[in-house]
Amino acid sequence: MDAEHPELRSYAQSQGWWTGEGEFNFSEVFSPVEDHLDCGAGKDSLEKQEESITVQTMMNTLRDKASGVCIDSEFFLTTASGVSVLPQNRSSPCIHYFTGTPDPSRSIFKPFIFVDDVKLVPKTQSPCFGDDDPAKKEPRFQEKPDRRHELYKAHEWARAIIESDQEQGRKLRSTMLELEKQGLEAMEEILTSSEPLDPAEVGDLFYDCVDTEIKFFK
Repeated sequence: MDAEHPELRSYAQSQGWWTGEGEFNFSEVFSPVEDHLDCGAGKDSLEKQEESITVQTMMNTLRDKASGVCIDSEFFLTTASGVSVLPQNRSSPCIHYFTGTPDPSRSIFKPFIFVDDVKLVPKTQSPCFGDDDPAKKEPRFQEKPDRRHELYKAHEWARAIIESDQEQGRKLRSTMLELEKQGLEAMEEILTSSEPLDPAEVGDLFYDCVDTEIKFFK
């Protein structure tokens, strides 16, 4: 490693991930032993549905906590997830679905299509602190700024509701999945359409989906 936090090794020891003896291999120390099991569980799940794998199949697999594919624990968390549709017909666009937030079981997959002049989405970008960023100032990391982007904050609010109020959480998640379904149906229309895609119509696709999701949470 070129650089490391001064408490990196002591923290790994305190968690029982490293004995303090021998070479400190970051990848081995911070990778859960069950990683290969998670990959195997996802592979087994998909092989059972080999003849009927859809976008929804992939999303369901990424949300599967029982198999260990989706992790939400004190030490490890599944971060932003993505599913891509790569049509064999070259006249059809490739469509990518991103959550932009952790834990896909509580997130909405939103469509994105690469086109010229695609609209940037500041609400999914961590704040920029410029020269005041604790990572750039000396001594480094003396402060801990809030690096959460707007969608992340809205997602945390939704997560708190889902965990604290079972009935309200159920309704919230149902509405989230309905929003996702609408996006899937709209993209299916694009894939099955005989008309060429107008880039101007999808340049702000992901931007609008993120904006709608945040407004829904509020």
